[in-house]
Amino acid sequence: MRKRSKRILAKRILAERILAERILAERILVWQWGRRGAGPRIAVDLANGLKRMPGTDVLLCLSERAEILRSRNAPEAVVKVATYSSLRGLLKRLLTAPWLRRQLARIVRDFRPDVAICAMPGPLDMLMTQVLHRAGAWIVVIVHDAQPHPGDGYPLQGLLQRRLIRHADQIVTFSRHVADGLTSGPHAVQCPVTSLAHPPFIGGTGVVPFAHGGAPRILMFGRLLPYKGLDLLAEALPHVRQGFECRVVGHGPASPELRRLEGLENVSVENRWVEEDALPALVEWADIVVLPYREASQSGVGAMAIASGRYVVATRVGGLVEQFSGDTQAILCDPDPTAIARALEAILEAPPPVRPCVDNAQEWENLARNILASRDSS
Repeated sequence: MRKRSKRILAKRILAERILAERILAERILVWQWGRRGAGPRIAVDLANGLKRMPGTDVLLCLSERAEILRSRNAPEAVVKVATYSSLRGLLKRLLTAPWLRRQLARIVRDFRPDVAICAMPGPLDMLMTQVLHRAGAWIVVIVHDAQPHPGDGYPLQGLLQRRLIRHADQIVTFSRHVADGLTSGPHAVQCPVTSLAHPPFIGGTGVVPFAHGGAPRILMFGRLLPYKGLDLLAEALPHVRQGFECRVVGHGPASPELRRLEGLENVSVENRWVEEDALPALVEWADIVVLPYREASQSGVGAMAIASGRYVVATRVGGLVEQFSGDTQAILCDPDPTAIARALEAILEAPPPVRPCVDNAQEWENLARNILASRDSS
């Protein structure tokens, strides 16, 4: 009996110590309710970066449908929220908003966050901010686009994002281009806006570009929409004098630009969704990742490519200029077919040195630290 009493006492002391540490720690909630793509990935990496910081207690909240929950990078601890899988499902979810709000209220009441960070805005986030305001949490929203790109996003995205921003205490962007778009014009935000660098999503395995010994490999990856410069790429590739193999991979509607790319020699178009676990191999297949965009806020694909040791050719538009200026692995060019072809040829003829791989975990910890620092200085 004495040994059993000692074990019970030891467990009680340990529980009290953990509770005391949690009370002293800053409690940070990170949420993002997208099903797939960059949103959940950013939420997971940011939560991991926050957890690396001493004195933090972090809770991650994702959609129960998030693709990353079924990947090799699935987070160890996460609170799951039922969301939707279609526009019809979203409308149905909005009809049950009171029930969802009660669920969110329980999550917030149990965790008692000091800071709550929305990793990427979505249609249901207003419900969370309403609950967080009542709890007195400091709300940070990471805004990726000042305005939706043509054909991108979800219905009423601009309107819903502006409403969400009005409920935020702090805005974070991944480019000064987006920050400037938020702080000017008729819908200028009234809360502090901080521009920080876009961290990498995945890292490389040390495979050097062109080491495969075959024809140089060019990759365009992402949403296959007109603003991504599909027409510019289709016109540029025939002017590249060296031999190459090019893959255009991503999901998007059928278009004349895609049909033209499909008709080019040594070019394949793969109109499909690329799952989370397949991304590293796809990016490392390439020697050069090309971003022939007509407009851009910043590029997660570009950040992924640089972190994986790939070369990048990007057009000199929007936030791409600040993202890749001064990077020895990247060449910026005008959004013009001839300029894109010349930039590709410049890398093919004389590849510059590839800098050492970055420490992804450290980069996300740096972002987490800078977000909290921007809150303290606002």
